[in-house]
Amino acid sequence: MATTPIRVAVIGVGAFGRNHVRVYRELEAAHPELVQLVAIVEADAITRDAAAARLNLPAYASVEALLVSPHRPHAASICVPTVHHASVAEVLLQNGIDVLIEKPFANNLEDADRVLALARANNRILQIGHLERFNPAVGATIARLNRPMFFEAHRLSIFTPRSLDVDVVLDLMIHDLDIVLALTNSPVHDVRAVGLPILSRKVDIANVRIEFNSGCVANFTASRVSTEQVRKIRLFQPRQYISLDFAKQEVISINVDPTMATPATLAALAANDPAAKAKLAAAAEAQGRNDPPASWSGIRRAPSTTVPHPSAGLIIDKPDLPKAEPLRLELEDFLHCVRHRTSPRVTGEAGVAALALALEINQQIASHSRRAGLS
Repeated sequence: MATTPIRVAVIGVGAFGRNHVRVYRELEAAHPELVQLVAIVEADAITRDAAAARLNLPAYASVEALLVSPHRPHAASICVPTVHHASVAEVLLQNGIDVLIEKPFANNLEDADRVLALARANNRILQIGHLERFNPAVGATIARLNRPMFFEAHRLSIFTPRSLDVDVVLDLMIHDLDIVLALTNSPVHDVRAVGLPILSRKVDIANVRIEFNSGCVANFTASRVSTEQVRKIRLFQPRQYISLDFAKQEVISINVDPTMATPATLAALAANDPAAKAKLAAAAEAQGRNDPPASWSGIRRAPSTTVPHPSAGLIIDKPDLPKAEPLRLELEDFLHCVRHRTSPRVTGEAGVAALALALEINQQIASHSRRAGLS
């Protein structure tokens, strides 16, 4: 039986939207029987006309115009400014269109909750565009998790006028918030944050400390006024250190040689903490199984190269990862979910969780600024 292509549209063709168009075009060229990019929507007339001519695609001024046109899609990427995410998503969901919303989910939790409820009521696919979830380095990290207890995240960017409708927490840090929330799988216990506007009217640099109920602690630094591009997370867990570089799509872990965990060492640990021996044994077992959380379906442990560390008793492990564009993997996942009616890797609920934490951080930043006499 012939396969019907999924008809997709891109709503908003600014910086993010242009990349969605490009990837959909690549997917269409590779698999025309599976996907067809049918139209774009852009409110700005000059941008719309230029994009239509450049892309040779039908272009509409509004979602409403698209829906009554011959180019009505089955699914759409929403790449408009954050303040318009909810209103655009509502129209599409009410008309039976599956949606992928670029991060952050919405401008506030009320909008996000309303969109999430609408997706459920209309049985529509709702995916949030936290594309770092699809970075091959994240999958390799997931396959090595046992009990993460400390994270250090840095996301630094050179200043550009892009995305100045939101602050650096919603623009950059939210990527790492989403990743760490998924990796810890624990409620947030405490949030401390400081941030400053530097080159825009919104916070451009922020530092955050989060403690989770599990006892895990995470430090986040995000800046869009840096002189360099940095996208890294480092995490520590029993007998292991992992460094993840999003830009290079590389993971390096430093592991304690299992032979170093002698009975005497375990006995010493148990003397100070009766539960330590059991915890360490459980962590070692989990590390041997490398079972990723159920929500990360499809993650498998990649082959790796191991070499001795200069320090005795340590082993360096570097997974052999194929390079891949996270956006392409994200859109492939979206299309798969649309076709097979399955849950996306980054659900609406995950988008709400990341947004809620980002907004709480912004509240803490505002509170700190008032105490410091900066606002």
